[in-house]
Formats: sequence, structure tokens, C-alpha cells
Amino acid sequence: MTSDGMGEEILHEGRFLGLYQKNGWEYVRRQNTKGVVVVVAITDDSQLILTEQYRPPVGRRVIELPAGLAGDIPYQEDEPLATAALRELYEETGYRASGMEALISGPSSAGMTTEVITFFHATGLTKMGDGGGDHTEDIRVHFVPVKEVLAWCRDRVADGLMVDPKVFAGLFFVQKGKDSKTGSLWI
Repeated sequence: MTSDGMGEEILHEGRFLGLYQKNGWEYVRRQNTKGVVVVVAITDDSQLILTEQYRPPVGRRVIELPAGLAGDIPYQEDEPLATAALRELYEETGYRASGMEALISGPSSAGMTTEVITFFHATGLTKMGDGGGDHTEDIRVHFVPVKEVLAWCRDRVADGLMVDPKVFAGLFFVQKGKDSKTGSLWI
């Protein structure tokens, strides 16, 4: 255990995560990244694009919005969040977007991690590839009519999968962004 000189004690540092303590509070910091992006992509025929993949921490397949890390690629540490969102959307789903609008940023789990996520709304979608993720991922892509997302997700839970609540948060943020004059909530 060492200290960083600012009152933060390093309990353990792994390849991707670090465990820290400050004033008795333990928390995790993701190493070598500048943020997390989450993409709400709705096709022209009102289908929400969702991903499904096995997540070892919960031991199950999880339904999610396309998402990933920004600044985690060597020599691209300064990658803008919007660029990461475009990249992740393409890698995971095979879709390119002509527009990527930031909606809102905030902590993913403020009591456990320093991680901040930024939601983006992808527009002008064009299918350009197969998706499925990079060589380390096994991602299934789903297209769900926006009006049926809740029922569809309930069915997936009944099948034994988990659903990330950010799916519903993302839809809410897109709708509220449409209702605002700027398109974003407060970014």
C-alpha cells in the first residue's frame, strides 16, 4: 500500500483497474482511459439498436446500449468522446452515424468508482459492417421497435438475461433532448 501524496492510498493496481482509499472510502478507478461512452442509436424505422454479451462480473449475458471506453487505445489517449462513440457504435453494431450528439454525462456508480459516462445520440445511421465487437468480444446485435423495448427487455429477463438500466435512461435522455432547444440536457 502506497500513497499518492494527496491523501489517496493505493490499495492495489491491476492492468485495467485500481483500488484506492481516501478518508476510509474504498473505490475503483479505471486505468488508462478518459471516459466511457454510451450510444443511443435508433434507426429510421424506429428500431433501437441493442447489444448482448456475456459479462463476467455478473456471470450472465446482458442487454445493453452500444458502449465502450475513450482514450484506451495506445497512441490515441486523447481520443475525443464523440470519436470513441462513433468507433464503438461501428465496432459493436456495424453501423456508421453521420451525427453523434452528446446528451448528458455523469457518474456510473458514484459510491464505487470514479468512472464518468457520457450518453450520445447517434443519428443518420447506415449499415456498413457486421458488428459483433473486436477480437475479444462476442456481441449479438438486436433491433427492437422503440415502442416495444420495455416488453422485449422483460422477455429477455424471463429468459435469464440481465438488462442494463442505461437502456431506459438512454431512451429518456434522447426524448428529453428532442424536447429541449439545444438537443442536449445540460452538456
